[in-house]
Parts: sequence; C-alpha cells; structure tokens
Amino acid sequence: MTAQSEFRALTLCVLTVSDTRTLENDSSGDYLCTALRDAGHQLQQRLLVKDNKYRIRAIVAEWIADERVHGIIVSGGTGFTGRDTTPEAIEPLLDKIMPGFGELFRAVSFEEIGTSTLQSRAFAGLANNSFVFCLPGSTSACRTAWEKLIQAQLDARTRPCNLAGLMPRLRE
Repeated sequence: MTAQSEFRALTLCVLTVSDTRTLENDSSGDYLCTALRDAGHQLQQRLLVKDNKYRIRAIVAEWIADERVHGIIVSGGTGFTGRDTTPEAIEPLLDKIMPGFGELFRAVSFEEIGTSTLQSRAFAGLANNSFVFCLPGSTSACRTAWEKLIQAQLDARTRPCNLAGLMPRLRE
C-alpha cells in the first residue's frame, strides 16, 4: 500500500475518563485537543466522564456509530485500580484489536518511566471504521502517545504506510 501525498484532515473525538478532573483542569484533554487541531484535524466533540464502564461505553458507542467520526482518543481509566475500567468498557465494542499499539506504547514509555509502564493497559483498535486509542490519563503519557505514535499514523503522508491511508479500504 502506498501513502497519499496530501494531508487529509480527520474528524476526531476526545474523551477523558476521570473521577477527579473537570473540563477546567483536564490538562490531558486540553493537550490532545490542541495537538490534534495543530496537526490539522477537526475536533468533533470533547467530553469528560467519571470512571463508569457503562457511561464510557455509551459515549464511545455513540461516537463509533457516527459515520463522520474517523477516530476517538480516550485518556484515563487504563490502570490497575478498582475504578480503572476503560479496557473493559471499550474492548467489547471493537471489531479489531491493534496489539502493536499497546506494545509499542509501553516500549516507548519504558524509555521515559521505566518499569512503571507495566501498569499501563493502553490499547487501540477499530470499531465501525473508526480508530479508537485508549491512553493513560497523565498528560505526559498522552503527549508520548500522540507525538510518537498516533500523529504520524493519522497523517496520510506518513510512509511506508499509515492508518489514515487505510481508511478507504476499511469497508471492504
């Protein structure tokens, strides 16, 4: 597969999962929204939800069902505490899991935080032709994921291949 030579703006949603943050102090969500806009993408919607797997699932399911949404980035709820339920909420919605994302995120994160990265259950996948990325809630983890993994894969100019370039073939 060859990459496109022109940038294509994608429509993305951002969800922060947190019992302690509000939209006023959600630095991870702020970072992700600014980063995706700076990269030329469009923000469809941004929400913040408490750690509740059924609310998380309902919001993401609604976005997945919207054909205008190309991707969803979720921050928070990927750890090991009793309240961390993002994987349990979202994995049942996925048509395909992208194991390499979580593996690569933890490898890159290891360089920054050492063995603490073992506590991350970051993952990604595809649902109804929308890419879904689930990240830890810290701003530094979101920055790592965006700058070192997601941004390039959502840019159709990235060679030798990228997720954005696959979009026309997802419905095959």
